[in-house]
Amino acid sequence: MEKIEDLGIKGYKIIQNKDGFCFGSDAVLLSKFAKVKRGSRGLDLCTGTGIIPVLTYALHGPASIDAVEIIPRVAEMAARTMELNGLSEVIRVKNADLKDAPEIYGSRIFDFVTCNPPYMNSGGGLVNPKDELAVSRHEIMCTLDDVVRVSARCLKQTGRMFMVHRADRLCDVVSAMRKYKIEPKRLAVVYPDPAGAANLILIEGLMNGRPQLRLEKPVFMYDENGNYLQNITENIV
Repeated sequence: MEKIEDLGIKGYKIIQNKDGFCFGSDAVLLSKFAKVKRGSRGLDLCTGTGIIPVLTYALHGPASIDAVEIIPRVAEMAARTMELNGLSEVIRVKNADLKDAPEIYGSRIFDFVTCNPPYMNSGGGLVNPKDELAVSRHEIMCTLDDVVRVSARCLKQTGRMFMVHRADRLCDVVSAMRKYKIEPKRLAVVYPDPAGAANLILIEGLMNGRPQLRLEKPVFMYDENGNYLQNITENIV
């Protein structure tokens, strides 16, 4: 069943399906972490409901964002979200395989790429029997290597990639980025609470950048008493 949720920023709303695609805190964190320049042009891969492009546009003011989603029903829902917010001209949703993005848009044309990709590799976790959810969570239709390779082809020579991923795949993420000459430049580690182990990473890479990584202060989702920190994004500089 679909629902419309107020995002609490500039009056923007998002259409979600409570039985399937609902955005999580990882998307919110990535949108704040992605330091994109006003007036720049971006590409969002694995866009899902379109939450990352909407929040990125609201927070940072890029000129435009192209958003790619492989599942037809979800892409259509994201497109309706853009219509609902009057953003269809600046956030353009396309139902396509992200691996085709360089052919669809061209190479070396985007200032930035954002992505909240499927986290689970082929050997990790149980596959959800609902195909659409499985595609969003497991590397079925694309792999981490696909995401980084396509980003490298689409980015300008000094473009930036922003991605959220599982903390236990940090080595895989860094390895893939360096393989395609996207140098990791900034890293924030996300913890569920001060006593817990990290569960997410936020990483920024610079196309053809020089080696030098800045480690941001840690981000905590809940305090030591289990209270959700409503201002978690304020910890990201």
